[in-house]
Amino acid sequence: MATTEVILRTKIDNLGAEADVVKVKAGYARNFLIPQGKAFEATEQNLKQTEDLKKARAEREAAELVEAQAFATKIKKAKLSFTLEVGQGGKAFGSVTTLDIQKKLEEAGITIDRKAIKLDSPIKTAGTTKVQVNLAGDTTATATVEVVAPSTEEA
Repeated sequence: MATTEVILRTKIDNLGAEADVVKVKAGYARNFLIPQGKAFEATEQNLKQTEDLKKARAEREAAELVEAQAFATKIKKAKLSFTLEVGQGGKAFGSVTTLDIQKKLEEAGITIDRKAIKLDSPIKTAGTTKVQVNLAGDTTATATVEVVAPSTEEA
């Protein structure tokens, strides 16, 4: 299979960021990346002109880092409290999932992709759980999720 080198103009997930020289299949470059304006051919002349792309990349990464740090402090301060109904024998009805955590964060004014929330398995027990949230770059935040069972006082 024929491959070719291209210089990326924009960040493309699982491929690279601005000014990266990547090797891709010729058809992918010819039919998608170049016509969409996401890349251009890696010729010697084009390689010399990548300085502007490198500056744009540095500015974007710096802005993402500042934004991620701001999100991290907001996530640490957020109060995430959930109520789970508990039946006889302590069995919980339902669970707290990444979607529930995402909705609570949105209520607190923090918009984040639920795939960034790392939860090994849904939370099905009462108590406090630490949940890791991956943000841009290597920035992570730890959210504290509190699950309480309503009091079962019957008159």
